Amino acid sequence: MSNIVIIGTQWGDEGKGKIVDHLAEFADIVVRFQGGNNAGHTMVIKGKQFISHLVPSGILQGKKCYLGNGMVIDPDVLIEEMDELTKNGIDVSPEKLKISEKAHIIMPYHKMLDKAREEMKGDKKIGTTGRGIGPCYEDKATRRGIRFVDLIDPNVFKEKVNAIIEEKNFYLKDFLKSETINPMHIIDEYSNYAKRLAPHAVNISVAMSQGIKKNNKILFEGAQGTHLDIDHGTYPYVTSSNTVAGNACNGAGVGPKDITGVVGIVKAYTTRVGAGPFPAELFDEIGDRIQEKGAEFGATTGRRRRCGWLDTVLLRNAVRLNSPTGFVITKLDVLGGLEFLKICTHYEFQGKQIDEVPASLKALAECKPVYETFPSWSEDISHIRKYEDLPQNTKNYLKRIEELTDVPIQLISVGPGREETIVIENPFQ
Repeated sequence: MSNIVIIGTQWGDEGKGKIVDHLAEFADIVVRFQGGNNAGHTMVIKGKQFISHLVPSGILQGKKCYLGNGMVIDPDVLIEEMDELTKNGIDVSPEKLKISEKAHIIMPYHKMLDKAREEMKGDKKIGTTGRGIGPCYEDKATRRGIRFVDLIDPNVFKEKVNAIIEEKNFYLKDFLKSETINPMHIIDEYSNYAKRLAPHAVNISVAMSQGIKKNNKILFEGAQGTHLDIDHGTYPYVTSSNTVAGNACNGAGVGPKDITGVVGIVKAYTTRVGAGPFPAELFDEIGDRIQEKGAEFGATTGRRRRCGWLDTVLLRNAVRLNSPTGFVITKLDVLGGLEFLKICTHYEFQGKQIDEVPASLKALAECKPVYETFPSWSEDISHIRKYEDLPQNTKNYLKRIEELTDVPIQLISVGPGREETIVIENPFQ
């Protein structure tokens, strides 16, 4: 039995979609355990680009794909994705795509609240995608959320909407000075979603338990990255769910002993979308070059990503929080052709060297990166499929990452295509 959790080790956008797609070949089930359509996974298959926001990328390989109870799901977005996949010949029948009946549903007022709050903050915006993720998790925590099991029961759904809409409209109108919403419009719209999605709603925990008993291999897919975790990230510039590996159990409904490995995805440099401290950020032509060559724009928002050198202070923090059994290095090809490379090994804070990420954002903003400098390589590595064929300077860079983090590298991505991957060790074997 091999059940592997895939997590991001930085601030998201590490290239998890491609790696999940690559490893899905060896899995029987792919399950997403947290987040919503604030994440975007980009995959390139035979030259064609697919972007998924909710459906696990394993669907492209014909695998069973589950949306776990730890997710918050916008049914309109999900149906749009399903229709797009169907149009491209991908099977999204209830046999292939299952939704946890315990997953919470993003409602129209969640999105309205999200956008109105951000507008009210002005220059102090957190950088939310405005897709209602945070407000939906809020209702979940305060026990006022609506789950898929409620959606598919029309009487329960109507009762729950009517019970909460007065409060939501009061908040929208009187505090946020925004438009209100008619509950009947919600009920009518979502009744159509219920008819379409009801056949897909099951108890995911039971389904996976049955799969585990049959020795199915399961790939647990996380969204965002470790340092966007609601508890362990750079709060409040974080997402509204737990992105670390431990939440795979909670967000999918399995026990810890059923997890056999954790794979951390590491972009060969560091990027961040939105606001928040970023010690290794580059503000020069090198940062611009990395941004342009790496096509660093958010798959969900289209926002330009801030770019910087690889930060192993962040990586060691991710190692401690996730216990990865291996790393996957992505976008290594982007660094080729630079005159030199740098790796942040420590921070300097108030004249002292520190090895950990401070909890205080004020302190983190004052941290100065301490770098080691390495020669880069000029060769095009996108065609290379064996580690031993990489330029020596590339191997030296990778070796130093392993030394600084004490985690072995298992796979290396040298391009966006599924085939542009160097396999050192398959996590499933």
